[in-house]
Amino acid sequence: MKVAVKTLDNKNAGEIELDESIFGLKNIREDILYRMVKCQLNKRQQGSHKVKERSDLSGTGKKPWAQKGTGRARAGDLKRPQDRGGVTCFGPVVRSHATDLPKKQRQLALKTALSAKVKDGKLIILENAKTTDHKTKTAADKLKKFGFESVLIVDGKIVDTNFQRATSNLPKVDLLPSQGANVYDILRRDVLVLTKDAVADLTERLKG
Repeated sequence: MKVAVKTLDNKNAGEIELDESIFGLKNIREDILYRMVKCQLNKRQQGSHKVKERSDLSGTGKKPWAQKGTGRARAGDLKRPQDRGGVTCFGPVVRSHATDLPKKQRQLALKTALSAKVKDGKLIILENAKTTDHKTKTAADKLKKFGFESVLIVDGKIVDTNFQRATSNLPKVDLLPSQGANVYDILRRDVLVLTKDAVADLTERLKG
């Protein structure tokens, strides 16, 4: 599959051959995309919520009254859930919310996300993503030529420092190195932009 290559000034810079097995999947598996997004969002949860258990409460462990003869219910201490100031029963504790997917499913999800952008005509290939200065206005003017409102730009293994600084303050514009390309960020932005280096890196990463 041949796709046109553009410069940052939205001018033609030749063509590039995209691997059909990565960018040209016919069957867009929405179920796989859903699982991958859920997996990513689950890993982002802190899991730092915690309620106080018996060992966390200050207070004596002495039996408050006799087992029998008082007419009251039995009690071993006053840290019970039904006591004022007592523990919370079966409350949340510190834990990891992370879930995992098999490697082949993760690869299929990324291939599917890339193929979905190609199918919708929302994939643009750039010759490179580099600017001579780090001014936000410079990057904004260049991206304005494409008419972007919501875009994810994926560069090669190393992101140009000037371009990264220039785009950092632009709303709905994300910039990632190729190793950071992921399903959630691809889907949350309307347009996906890949540099030629990113295409090479992703092809190597997902090939086979």
